[in-house]
Amino acid sequence: MKLSKIKELLAEQKSIAFQLPNGDLVPNHFHVTEVGKITKNFIDCGGTVRNEEVVNFQLWNANDYDHRLHPEKLINIIELSEKVLKIDDLEIEVEYQGQTIEKFGLDFNDTNFILKSKQTDCLAKDNCGIPAEKTKVKLSEVNNEPCCAPDGNCC
Repeated sequence: MKLSKIKELLAEQKSIAFQLPNGDLVPNHFHVTEVGKITKNFIDCGGTVRNEEVVNFQLWNANDYDHRLHPEKLINIIELSEKVLKIDDLEIEVEYQGQTIEKFGLDFNDTNFILKSKQTDCLAKDNCGIPAEKTKVKLSEVNNEPCCAPDGNCC
């Protein structure tokens, strides 16, 4: 989800809820402790130089159970970040404390903002020797003609 989309959605909401991939909700006393721009410059395993930029939201839970972040407050935080940090309309990545700091993509399901699991991947499969994925076949679907019998078709 891009920054413009979350602002549009927040303007229509009375409250904010983030849902983890397992269906649990982030406790409603969360804070957005950071809104920032992360720039990643790197070389992939195939030797291609790459540049990525995302907007980062960091969610954090404290023991102040009466805290509630309202949509208009988050819009104000986002707009201040856009102005001060010169953030463009970038994709949003959300950090949240799990077993370690976990990073998520962001979506919306008409009620909650959905934290979508992210996966690592090779960006240069064609350059670094990763074989193409083999087609999986069920043995029950393979032609079961006898192969090693005198009247078989393999010799």
